[in-house]
Amino acid sequence: MSDSPARLWRDLVSTDPSRPFVTSYDELGDRIELSRATLDNWVSKTSNMLVDGFGTQPGDRVALALPPHWQSLAWLLSCWSVGAAAVLSADGVAPGAEVAVASPDRLEDALDSGAEEVVGTSLDPLGLPLREVPPMVTDYTVEVRGHGDHFPAYPVDPAEPALESAGRTLTGSEVVAAGRSLAREWELDAQDRLAVVVAPDAPLTALGGELAVLTAAVVSGVPLVLTPAPAEDGLQRFLDRMGTERVSALYGTEPAGELPFRRVG
Repeated sequence: MSDSPARLWRDLVSTDPSRPFVTSYDELGDRIELSRATLDNWVSKTSNMLVDGFGTQPGDRVALALPPHWQSLAWLLSCWSVGAAAVLSADGVAPGAEVAVASPDRLEDALDSGAEEVVGTSLDPLGLPLREVPPMVTDYTVEVRGHGDHFPAYPVDPAEPALESAGRTLTGSEVVAAGRSLAREWELDAQDRLAVVVAPDAPLTALGGELAVLTAAVVSGVPLVLTPAPAEDGLQRFLDRMGTERVSALYGTEPAGELPFRRVG
């Protein structure tokens, strides 16, 4: 079946808006949980910012120099909602995009990338603004709040490019197919909770070159728990955290030893 990531996301939100979709931890252990509806509100606001603020059109390219984070997921889903291709690079900021979105440590690279618009995001767990905003940079969490809470569904063509990653260009239908395949391989269903254990500075390709970890969660309705790997003396705290989150499967950096959930990936 051919479909677009944006259509799958809208279907998921409409099915059970209040259900958690992503829980994110930082290195200090600070936690934030977003339901499908709450994340979709950020997706709608970001989509409106892209279209109304930056003039983004279907077929445009948006370079995302961000780690796995709840805001990164909002950006990916927003790109697909407006028909833009998300452009990922494991080595900084992909050049030549209409819009470049970067974490604070990559803003200079974003400004040098040739993008028409550069957006910086603090990646603060609660969405606080940037501490310093360089000239010619838009502060995401300040700007996005002024945009509408609802975004009209675009008729996104699933045959058009949706992702550029690792030297490949994938259409929306190919992105969806990769997620469906991974969900089947990992035997994910709506009763699971998937921990994604990655370094805080990992690129978005840590979710797979096809971003299949994200789309598998959308396809199967599985909530994600984004968390850094535990320190050597922090394994028990990590396991307690995973127990509290009712994690059933783990992807990414695997702590040593016996784990009370299945490993995937």
